[in-house]
Amino acid sequence: MRIAGITLPVEKRVDIALTYLYGIGRSNVKEVLKAANLDGSLRVKNLSEDDQKRITKALETIKVEGDLRTEVAGNVKRLKESGSYRGLRHMRGLPARGQRTKSNARTKRGKRMTIGAIKKELAAKMEVAAKTSGK
Repeated sequence: MRIAGITLPVEKRVDIALTYLYGIGRSNVKEVLKAANLDGSLRVKNLSEDDQKRITKALETIKVEGDLRTEVAGNVKRLKESGSYRGLRHMRGLPARGQRTKSNARTKRGKRMTIGAIKKELAAKMEVAAKTSGK
């Protein structure tokens, strides 16, 4: 079953499979299934054509996938262009919602990089090189 360009896994329950769509979470799934008048415990492979059409019709009211991604990207672009604090945080690749960065924020900042400390072997090589050039 394909919805909004995404193939849903056939072995999963409908309520779990719908969360594979960008913009659909566990709380939205309940609303979609209620609007489609379906049980969430059904497997995707057991859905009939009529059930699939009802799900698609229920999802038309919610922004998903491409439309939602475009809207979010536009919002971030607007923040960057306005020069707001949140926009600057987005530009610098740092957390924008007040989280601490001294000890956390590894997913935003990337892998740890030690600055200022050098290994003993490298220090010894630099010392030897300095003595030979000083002779």
